[in-house]
This record gives sequence, structure tokens and C-alpha cells, in this order.
Amino acid sequence: MVREAAGERVLALSGRVDTPAAAAMWTGLMAEARKPGGPLVLDLSAVEAVDTTGATMLLTAESTSPEGRIEGASPGVAAVLDRVRVALAAPRPKLVPYRFSPLSGVGRRAVGALRNAVDAVAFVGEGLVVLLGTLIRPGRLRWRELLRHLDEAGTKAFGLAVLLGSLLGVILAFQSAIPLRQFGAEVFVPNLVGISLLRELGPLMAGVVLAGRTGSAYAAELGTMTVNEEVAALRIMGIDPMALLVLPRVLAGMLVMPVLSLLLTLAGLAGMAMIMGLLGFQLTTVGQQLAGALSLTDLLGGLFKAAAFGLAIAIIGCRAGLGAGRGPRAVGDAATSAVVGGIVAIVLLDGAFAVLYERLGI
Repeated sequence: MVREAAGERVLALSGRVDTPAAAAMWTGLMAEARKPGGPLVLDLSAVEAVDTTGATMLLTAESTSPEGRIEGASPGVAAVLDRVRVALAAPRPKLVPYRFSPLSGVGRRAVGALRNAVDAVAFVGEGLVVLLGTLIRPGRLRWRELLRHLDEAGTKAFGLAVLLGSLLGVILAFQSAIPLRQFGAEVFVPNLVGISLLRELGPLMAGVVLAGRTGSAYAAELGTMTVNEEVAALRIMGIDPMALLVLPRVLAGMLVMPVLSLLLTLAGLAGMAMIMGLLGFQLTTVGQQLAGALSLTDLLGGLFKAAAFGLAIAIIGCRAGLGAGRGPRAVGDAATSAVVGGIVAIVLLDGAFAVLYERLGI
């Protein structure tokens, strides 16, 4: 209640003036501060505590009423009021108007891409130095971590690789048999599917599986450690994160990819053989066609390509995790960057290997 005293209106407050109290009192207090009939005096002698929202309400009411003032505040309440008064008196940041400037946007993106490329080269160089140091001192490598990552990236992905390979072989065989049937050349379906799986589709699809499962997992794990400042703590303790966290993951990704590629290829050939059996061809015929069309060079070329894919995916996933920013979106952005970067990298590498193999006559 407001009481009159010596030409002033005194409003005594009590209890806690916090955010819920300010939400209930704000409209009435502002209306009371605007009323004529003398300045409004806010008596805070019975106020126990105040937060920034309540302090903002009190100071706004004080400034709204002509010659209004606050009195009776305890030292703790007065300290909060002083801090909020300083914050309210500070100049507001100026709003910068948005200007559409495509040229500066292109330049900004180009500079950002150049910086990312330099950081990527530095990351790869640091990893190479750590690898060479590990070859000299093998005890630096955490073999238990390497085996754990081999299990997570390889053994646990076998089921998905077999499923995708079988479906891919069935689809390729069925779709290839339709046009070749017009020329009576269905017997050459094993040649087409075998070469496609062994040289191109096997490593490529295994790379997509590794990027989706393992690359994102690497980025999420290391990104969480970066956000929680665990990586910074390792550096403070003198432990190299590249040797402790990155090297086992990169080696696991590189070693497991040829196995996944070979497993996916074999599953695809089994699916193709099933379709050929449904078309009336004997399994021996399919085997003879595969033996005549495929060579050891095709197998080794595909496995080497798969190892390169695994190396690139693991490096990109680890770099995305260690380069994660701060905030709740950092881990999700790192995982997204790892998957997208991994898929783009294997496509670019596949094109580079296609040109290289053509030049080498493989």
C-alpha cells in the first residue's frame, strides 16, 4: 500500500523482489510511478533479496517518477542495485545495418577456405610426425585403444556391409540383365558386376559406411572432449592428443577399410550369383565368367583405394572433432562436417585414382 508522508508517496516493499515478483508487480508499480501527487519513494528496508530483474524494475520506477528515490536498502540489495544501475547507464551497442555485399562474401569464404586448407595440411603434417615418432618408439601407441577402434569401426560394421553389399549385387545384376537380355548377353552380367564391385563400388560404398558410422563417431567423441576442455587438459599435462587420441583412430580406419571393402564385394558377388541362378545360369558358369574377367590387379587396386579412403575419412573425422567450437551445437556441427567432408573426400579420391590407374594401365 502507498502512504502519504510530507508530500511524498512511500511504497514499502518486503520479502524477495525477484523475477516472479517483478512479473506480478511491474505493471502496477509503473502505473503508480506515473501518478501525480509527489515523488514516489521506494522503501526497501524489509526487502530480503533482489535479483537483476527486480533491480531493473525498481530503478525503472525510480526514474519514471519525478524526483523518485530508493531508500532503506540493505548492503547486499544496494550492491545489486548499483551494478544494475551501472549496466543500465552503459551505452547501448549500435545496430549495424545489413549490407548486401556479394563480393566481400565471396572473399570471406575464399579466405576461410584457404585457412581451412592450411589447417588441414598442418594437421596432416603433425599426424605424420607423430606416426614417424611412433615407428621409432612403438610404446607410444596405445594398442588397447587401437584394438577397441578396430572392433567398433570394423567388426560392428560387418553386418551393415554384408547387407549393403548383397542388396547392391542383387540390384546391379537385375538391372544389368534387363538390357543385356536384348542382345542375348546375360552371361556377361558377372563380368560387369564383378569389375564394378571390385574396382569401384566396393571401396566407394564401404567408404560411405565408414564415413557415416565411424567418421561421425570420431568427430562426436573428440568434439565432446574438446567442448569439455578435456583435450586442453591433456595438453596442459604434457600429453600429445595426436598420439593419444588421433593416431589409434586413424590407424584403425585405414586398416579396417580394406576388410570392409572386401566383405562388401564378396556379399555383392553372392547377391549377383543368386540373381544369375534365378535367371537359369549355373554357379560354375558364374565362377568361370568372374575368373576370366577379374585379376589380382583389380583386387589389389581396390584394396589400396579402400585403405586410402579409410585414411582420409579418419583424418577428416578426427580433425573435425578437435576443431569443434563451443556451445551446444559444436558437437553436431563437427559430426556433420566429418560426414560431409568424408564423403566428398572419397569421391574426389576415387576420381584421382581413376585417372592414376588409367595412366598406369591398371
